[in-house]
Amino acid sequence: MFVGGFDIDSFVLLAALLLIVGVTVTKFSARLGMPSLILFILVGMIIGSDGLGIIYFDDAHQAQLVGVIALVIILFEGGSQTKWSVIKPVIWPSLSLATFGVIITSLIVGVAAKYVVDLTWLESLLLGAVVGSTDAAAVFASLKERNIKTKIAATMEAESGTNDPMAVFLTLSFIELIMLDQPNYWLLIGSFFWQMGIGLLIGIILGKVASASINRINLDSSGLYPIFALSFALLTYSVASLSQASGFLAVYVAALIIGNSELTYRHSIFRFNEGFAWMAQILMFIILGLLAFPEQILSPEIMGGGLLLSAVLIFAARPAASFLSLAGMKYTWKEKVFLSWAGLRGAVPIVLATFAIVAEIENGSVIFNIVFFIVLTSALIQGSTLSYLAKKLHLSGPKKETPTHSLELISIGRANAEIIEFQTDDKTPVVGKTLLDIQFPDSVLVSAIVRDDELITPDGDTVIQKGDFLYILVARKEKKKLRQMLKA
Repeated sequence: MFVGGFDIDSFVLLAALLLIVGVTVTKFSARLGMPSLILFILVGMIIGSDGLGIIYFDDAHQAQLVGVIALVIILFEGGSQTKWSVIKPVIWPSLSLATFGVIITSLIVGVAAKYVVDLTWLESLLLGAVVGSTDAAAVFASLKERNIKTKIAATMEAESGTNDPMAVFLTLSFIELIMLDQPNYWLLIGSFFWQMGIGLLIGIILGKVASASINRINLDSSGLYPIFALSFALLTYSVASLSQASGFLAVYVAALIIGNSELTYRHSIFRFNEGFAWMAQILMFIILGLLAFPEQILSPEIMGGGLLLSAVLIFAARPAASFLSLAGMKYTWKEKVFLSWAGLRGAVPIVLATFAIVAEIENGSVIFNIVFFIVLTSALIQGSTLSYLAKKLHLSGPKKETPTHSLELISIGRANAEIIEFQTDDKTPVVGKTLLDIQFPDSVLVSAIVRDDELITPDGDTVIQKGDFLYILVARKEKKKLRQMLKA
């Protein structure tokens, strides 16, 4: 893998430098308005064999393994941060985009590929299937950096989290059609419904099991809770995949259930997942960048075909899929235009393109190179203009309020109590009341209030205001009652 035979110390040094560079480029990404995945991929391409020649990497199997594990971590983090109350109103439009939208996109790009690139019909449709889905890693990362209207952001998140099963199904189906002389079409159709249905069921079951297990287990170290939660993400994917169901869908559904449950060490789990998801994203895109050879990607044939297919995808296939999939639903034409433009391609198409190489499809490397080029142009053109388009279409949302503070008990398991965080709003019943006037359960103590990033030490005369972050010490047995009281 390493040119010149690196030793262990050199490997550790290189890994450290790559992580430092990966974290640093996110700062440049925000300033340049460019998706961070582009910069991560460029780092991989620069240090690869066609760049500085530091690392030679061409193992599609290893890249596929790294990509799948990283996507599981990213989907788990994104799903756990998604509020069900936000995503519930847009679940049907999102599912329509995730199924019919992917099919429409795949067919249009596939037909175009037949006339643009020297491929057979099945290979062209395979290329279309590979780029048919939006990418969760790209969408989640883009939404973190931008303030998009809640309805649109929720639609983007739900679509990207649930459209992988259709893309995987189409990709594997076309590979099977290419490889087998007499494929069973009815078996392929039944396989899709099995993947969706069983994947959904496994996600629900293991999501509930994980939530209950996290709350019931009494671990000696707080640092074990995030690892325990993440292990369920890997377990969910593996159980679903071994059952021939959609592992990605199962992970996203399980993450939704876990993230919307009352959890012990909730903030520790989420902060760990966020950091780990960033590391997975950096590693995945750098590895995918290493797998690509710029000399091949930037050849006239690949660039010419890639540019034409990118134009078809961005300006024809995705808009057609968005408008047809959302026909009759409560979306304005501006919202449909934005959703058309927000169909970012990223890691998932590249990882799916490795399936063609692993299956030893005759033109597998051509498909991979074209898909890689399409992803670069999609992320660069669409990803860098999302904020501008949202502003022009008046779809920018309010600035996200993210607390920069967190309090938790170190010995929560032993104390049988915890500190919960709650932000008040217009509908919170305790707003406008003093602490003395609020009839809290006996075991409840408001330990701190953060207002406008200022810490307030509460006393009986402290009045609760809208937007306050309350940190409340409560016995576990009273936690549910307290939550109901605050949200009544």
